[in-house]
Amino acid sequence: MTSDPRAVPPPQRTLPAMLQRQASLFGSRPLLRIAGRQWTHADAAAAAATRAGALAQHGVARGDRIAVMCGNRIEFLDTFLGAGWLGASVVPVNTASMGPQIEYFLANSEAKLLVIEAGFLDRLATADLARTALREVWVVGDAQAEAPWTPPAGVRVSAYPSGAQALPPAAVQPGDPLAILYTSGTTGPAKGVICPQAQYFWWGVNSAEVLGVGRDDVLCTTLPLFHINALNTFAQAALTGAEVVFESRFSASGFWPSMRANGATVVYLLGAMVPILLAQPEGEGERNHRVRTGLGPGVPAAAGQAFKARTGVALLEGYGSTETNFAIATAPDSPRGGVMGWLRPGFQACVADEDDVPLPPGEAGELLLRADEPYAFASGYFHMPEKTVEAWRNLWFHTGDRVVRDADGAFRFVDRIKDAIRRRGENISSFEVEQVLLSHPGVASCAVYPVRSELAEDEVMAALVAREGVAIDPAELARFCEGRLPYFAVPRYIDLLPDLPRTENGKVQKFKLRERGVGPQTWDGRPVKAG
Repeated sequence: MTSDPRAVPPPQRTLPAMLQRQASLFGSRPLLRIAGRQWTHADAAAAAATRAGALAQHGVARGDRIAVMCGNRIEFLDTFLGAGWLGASVVPVNTASMGPQIEYFLANSEAKLLVIEAGFLDRLATADLARTALREVWVVGDAQAEAPWTPPAGVRVSAYPSGAQALPPAAVQPGDPLAILYTSGTTGPAKGVICPQAQYFWWGVNSAEVLGVGRDDVLCTTLPLFHINALNTFAQAALTGAEVVFESRFSASGFWPSMRANGATVVYLLGAMVPILLAQPEGEGERNHRVRTGLGPGVPAAAGQAFKARTGVALLEGYGSTETNFAIATAPDSPRGGVMGWLRPGFQACVADEDDVPLPPGEAGELLLRADEPYAFASGYFHMPEKTVEAWRNLWFHTGDRVVRDADGAFRFVDRIKDAIRRRGENISSFEVEQVLLSHPGVASCAVYPVRSELAEDEVMAALVAREGVAIDPAELARFCEGRLPYFAVPRYIDLLPDLPRTENGKVQKFKLRERGVGPQTWDGRPVKAG
């Protein structure tokens, strides 16, 4: 059996084959530490087989969907691996989601089973589960102690099953769906990205190559498992024989103590996390660690340089999305910084105008991508054929991001073409925020758009027009949103306007609102924090 992941034959680029391969190659080597639990590489395959048996006992079959709303706990990975072993698909749900979002994810994905942490059960009280295909709920933790909740008729609720008879792996194919990951819609509801088995394999291969991950590395992340970044970190360890540690959440003051305690050699950061760490007082602990490298997509160049000077850790840049793969990246010996990086082997890229005509170096256009290997990209949007055709038209995936390709082949990010907002590592749909604002009885019309923050990321801003005779209190409106939106999507800035700028046909001109930005009349609620 080859130890080179790239030499794995196409039929074996599946999660069950990956788990069997790692058990054979790496056996008793440590693989996982999470919330006080540990696995070896052999344990992962055994856990997947046993969880597949429990799923099958409860009526889950190949092709079904299983929603998971859980923090960084072993039950998340247990369910993910078990579903992949069985040939079912996991639907990760952002733990900040409220009732309306949970209902939408369940209804759109047609999930039969929901695995949910007890602390989130009360969110289901505002979700109309009768409009979904849900039949059963598995509760992780003490449901009675955390959040009493009465399930609707036809939905069984039980504790997360502890054991079952192990099943042999299903004969899954590289193109079979492994997960449906919801990414925020830009002009409509969130889209469920269908991630095939082989895409997950290639995420692990490409990311491990970029970071130079080997069997002696300890990967440590504070990012949530409901996003591809952390899920992909598990694949990196599984493919290389390394060990991965998942922390429950990011803490600026606790980051370096945690990295030292875990013996981390590779870390994973998002753009805004680095300025937050740099805002902490300098200390000896920033140098007294084993970290040799890290992934830091979206980190401002100046912040990356300051981070290296203080910690000795050079962060690598790169580009990938839920729909694609790690297609563009820098390297430790890259000739310059301030760029997303250079195209990686196995991918093709094009910078094109609005008609998909390639543009010469130096001109800004939309980044189009495609992969050489089958199923290295997502296979479409679940139950959204029109959106799938639109995004994958002309045999290219249209990223919606405006970039420039320089003469030396490096790609530089310019801005987003899509009407989306990115804050705290989360994609926010302006459409969804607008729908919540419009449900308030005092709001006649609104527009939601990004403005830049002091952390080099987006903040959510809303321009509102009140109904005639109604006085809107921005603070009250923000509280109204808190119970209906994830915390990171609640507008920080609110402007009250007599009207919104519009085109001749009535379309709101958001670019004018973005140019107007935050003014002295703008209400500032400060960022809403989790917990």
